[in-house]
Amino acid sequence: MVLKPADADFAAALDGVVPSSVFREIEPRYLEEPRGRLQGRAGLLACPRTTQEVAALICAAHDARVGVVPYGGGTGLVGGQVMTEGPAPLILSLERMTAIRAVHADENVIVAEAGAILADLQAAARAADRLFPLSLASEGSARIGGNLATNAGGVNVLRYGNTRDLCLGLEAVLPDGRIWNGLTRLRKDNTGYDLRNLLIGSEGTLGVITAAALRLAPIPARSGTAIFVVPSPRAAIDLLSLARDRVGEGISAFELLGGQGFDFLSETLPDIRQPFDTPPEWCVLIELGLIDALDPQEQLAELFEAALARDLASDGLIARSEAQRDAFWMVREQIPEANRRIGSVSSHDVSIPLGAIPEFIAKGAERISGIGDFRINCFGHLGDGNLHYNIFPPKGADRAAFKSQSGIVTRAVHDLVAEFEGSISAEHGIGRNKVTELEIYGDPTKIAAMRAIKSALDPQGIMNPGAVLRR
Repeated sequence: MVLKPADADFAAALDGVVPSSVFREIEPRYLEEPRGRLQGRAGLLACPRTTQEVAALICAAHDARVGVVPYGGGTGLVGGQVMTEGPAPLILSLERMTAIRAVHADENVIVAEAGAILADLQAAARAADRLFPLSLASEGSARIGGNLATNAGGVNVLRYGNTRDLCLGLEAVLPDGRIWNGLTRLRKDNTGYDLRNLLIGSEGTLGVITAAALRLAPIPARSGTAIFVVPSPRAAIDLLSLARDRVGEGISAFELLGGQGFDFLSETLPDIRQPFDTPPEWCVLIELGLIDALDPQEQLAELFEAALARDLASDGLIARSEAQRDAFWMVREQIPEANRRIGSVSSHDVSIPLGAIPEFIAKGAERISGIGDFRINCFGHLGDGNLHYNIFPPKGADRAAFKSQSGIVTRAVHDLVAEFEGSISAEHGIGRNKVTELEIYGDPTKIAAMRAIKSALDPQGIMNPGAVLRR
């Protein structure tokens, strides 16, 4: 289906469909993504205030065969929020739909509109003495609709699951402009196909999420944080197993940090206080959330002693204050910014079966060294098997000189991921950057089924054209 541009004629057709105040001038931020690697096309920008206005806009776009690019917080890292080619689209930003519609503390449920910023949603939960556990480095600007559209992960997946696992119900506008009222708070509803889980992770290609009913959790009575130096990724995996044996589901986060990340922080963000005078080659950041009867600092101290006895740890620090905890997490949260300042040749968001991670890291280093002289910063959410495996030029070298090798490096990494039966996208999605990768590594039957679903729900092909599936 040939799409038409969101031009002056389309703008004229929208006169009276929605209030003129819905439309705004397109600022550069709507046409960019965080890494500055893609430039979007400018059409019209609409910022509706209600689900009915979203429906009216989508209906008009459907009738006119105009592409629609849903826009959340703009924090996505795979280009799902910017359309780089084809007729200029209607950019549909949910930034004005920010209401927390309801908090049902007794049910552990919060209902929020899609434009609500993640940090504001967390604050609303805390005000009701509850926890909304989705936690991302971009939580101050990411919006919950975008989190749902990409099935965002973050540091607490080990305990609470991805965004998909935190969602009970959705309200959404389908590609023909119809509103699906699926904003249920039910835990059990076996009434046919699960449209909720179909829309979550679809990156705006099957409709626009306008509101969600989300799970809350009790705030852990006591929490504790520590950094343990480990001799190897294998030891880190064994330490995770040991920690699970001792505190069960009390582990909220278990992050693997590599020495290269500490070096990048020293190089680009020297004011950030690092936990060790000499950066370790490998360490883990552990966070516990426990019941009142258990002392997390005591549990962490006993875990360290047990790890020390098994040669799974050689040094460690346990946070003795909230300020020290924040300092530990600051190190973890600023590694992506240090990466950005260094400038990668190729970045990868992959997941590997947990037990295979040590071998993957070792083989990955061998393959990358066989391509050329590179630095590898491997870190991530070890507890759920998600690694950020990023490749950088040698210190002092110009990244531009290695541009021609970016595709070679990506192919080598993703080939290795496939050999280990992993995923080339753990938590960032496909967007536009990984469409080719999905075609190479995705299961053909799954991709065919995805295309059939897309054709059935969006026969005009107007929803986020070119994202996830090639047009």
